[in-house]
Amino acid sequence: MTALASPAAPTEQDIAGFRQLHQRLGDAVEQAVHGKRSVIDLVLVSLFAGGHVLLEDVPGTGKTTLARSVAQALGGEVSRIQFTPDLLPSDVTGTTVFDPRDGQVRFRRGPVFTNVLLADEINRAAAKTQSALLEVMQERTVTVDGIGHAVPAPFLVVATQNPIDLDGTYRLPEAQLDRFLVRTALGYPDAEHEIDVLRPGSTAGHVDQVRPVTTAAEVAAVSDQLQHLHVADPILRYVREIGVALRHDPRVRLGASTRGLRALVSCLQVYAAARGRHYVVPSDVQRLAEPVLAHRTVLGRDAVLAGHTQESVLHEVVETVQPPQPDAG
Repeated sequence: MTALASPAAPTEQDIAGFRQLHQRLGDAVEQAVHGKRSVIDLVLVSLFAGGHVLLEDVPGTGKTTLARSVAQALGGEVSRIQFTPDLLPSDVTGTTVFDPRDGQVRFRRGPVFTNVLLADEINRAAAKTQSALLEVMQERTVTVDGIGHAVPAPFLVVATQNPIDLDGTYRLPEAQLDRFLVRTALGYPDAEHEIDVLRPGSTAGHVDQVRPVTTAAEVAAVSDQLQHLHVADPILRYVREIGVALRHDPRVRLGASTRGLRALVSCLQVYAAARGRHYVVPSDVQRLAEPVLAHRTVLGRDAVLAGHTQESVLHEVVETVQPPQPDAG
């Protein structure tokens, strides 16, 4: 698929080309990450929607392999940061250094200057270090000594946190969780795929065998045009009604913000195009509502004590909102 420079809405030919590109990327990543196509697709949706992914999972499920494989497939660069309590903001973004050879002060770039960044165990770093990363996630720029330094495009952060081991961690506040477009988990593979991973000679985990199928420049150009994919007003009203119903649910203390609903719309545009459509349907909303909105939802204490989860409440809310009918426009 050639780079798309026009800001106009994508044509059917453009959509067909993107569907093939998305398929090739997914197939390439799946060479190293077996049995997790739905998670791979979510990460690719985030990549093309210009967002970031939070993986809440236990160690050893393939989070690092996933991030490295995505970078390898798009022909871009990948960096990894192991977050620890003593990590400083400058260790993430970079800092200015004095060069005694010529007496000049220069900016030394940090690991965020990459296409795909794996932020491993992000909740183990102090709040100021978390904020340094989350700022560049939002602004796509690092400012040091009043000078802005833009990170490459595309720029995808795949952050991880262990939901079990909470000793020595710093909880991500809701305002920072909102910076992540999608929250999901890899989980363990099913029996068939886990046996395939265990089989000698398996390609699982071998990132070096993932072949590039596109370029970072093409991904950035395609992402720009997908922002103009048509979303009908009935779908927009459906998204808003889900957001309103979630905010008014008595179990919810804080519902998804308008920014969260806009994030959902951005994901819907990519998701529909990946399925060869130049329009969004209600089932797309139902599929993406949980990974996009659940982590932006804060439950009340009584709801948590009663055993409710963000995902279960959101699922019930989506079930109660009537989707638009085909003749609604």
